[in-house]
Amino acid sequence: MALMPRRKIVGVIGSHSEPWEEYAAPLGVWIAQRGFHLLTGGGGGVMLSVSRAFCSVAGREGLVLGVVPMDGAGDVVKEGYPNEYVDVAILSPLGTFTGEDPDQVSRNHINVMTSDVLVILPGAVGTLNEANLAVKFSKPAVLFGPPECFAGFQVELPRRQNLEVVAKFVDCA
Repeated sequence: MALMPRRKIVGVIGSHSEPWEEYAAPLGVWIAQRGFHLLTGGGGGVMLSVSRAFCSVAGREGLVLGVVPMDGAGDVVKEGYPNEYVDVAILSPLGTFTGEDPDQVSRNHINVMTSDVLVILPGAVGTLNEANLAVKFSKPAVLFGPPECFAGFQVELPRRQNLEVVAKFVDCA
């Protein structure tokens, strides 16, 4: 019996509040058209935009994986998670990165370590943490969006504004 080749998992990281629709939507469609799986944090903002676009592709073969934070008791999913487009919710008691301790273990580790390649859209402290984790763990990653949105990112990752260039990066990763 021959095994099916494993589908690439593309992690898309970004703001939990700002949708960045102009970047997230075409990216989600492209990822679905390529037959890849999409991994996000499973919530709103970029996560919702990219997942909705991914799911809009008729006949898609990949799944939307959402790494969903649990509440403090570890048994109830946080409000608003997972978004309605998540096919597989990966429940994590690790919580959300707070920014207080750069070495804090959080669900960001799952997002980064599970992805084969990361596309990082603009975001705040959690997004920066995931970019830093990508570098720390040598995961292929690219920043996708207006350069000024990544001005505070000290991490050395390629910065791109064009989906075609991002697509080539993901295909080659």
